[in-house]
Amino acid sequence: MTQVDFHHPLTRQIADFLRRIGLEVRAGTVPERTALPGITIDRGVLIVEEARLTYPGDLLHEAGHLAVVAPARRATFHHDVGKDGGDEMAAIAWSYAAALHLKIDPALVFHEAGYRGGSGAILTNFAGGHYFGVPILSLAGLAHEPRRAAADDVESYPHMIRWLREA
Repeated sequence: MTQVDFHHPLTRQIADFLRRIGLEVRAGTVPERTALPGITIDRGVLIVEEARLTYPGDLLHEAGHLAVVAPARRATFHHDVGKDGGDEMAAIAWSYAAALHLKIDPALVFHEAGYRGGSGAILTNFAGGHYFGVPILSLAGLAHEPRRAAADDVESYPHMIRWLREA
């Protein structure tokens, strides 16, 4: 279902995708200080203030944090998605796969202003098939690791089996 609550085509495309996979996205007012400008999380719901959204691709990264955790934990996220390094790696891998799925240039997610200056390295490594975070996606039932996928004759990451962790 397409909602016309966002004007920027990329923001709208991403929000529509997130809604289709089962995440809730709403336009709203976002506190002045957030991890990513114009985005916050309110008990598992992504709230976007489009006028303050500097990089629409950041929405995929924040959604990745919600997607890779169990539903019960997802509903507890409020403003902060935590500092777990494994969750961060999984969210990066998830958002890269989502960008490819949506046919969005991954550089719109992994822009120069993000990832503590490491976005170029992430893009280079992932484009070369050198992924991190994929074992966590695999354990969550979201994707197949490339080496194991070949042995099992199934499609591997960046193809996703499903977009939201179920348990």
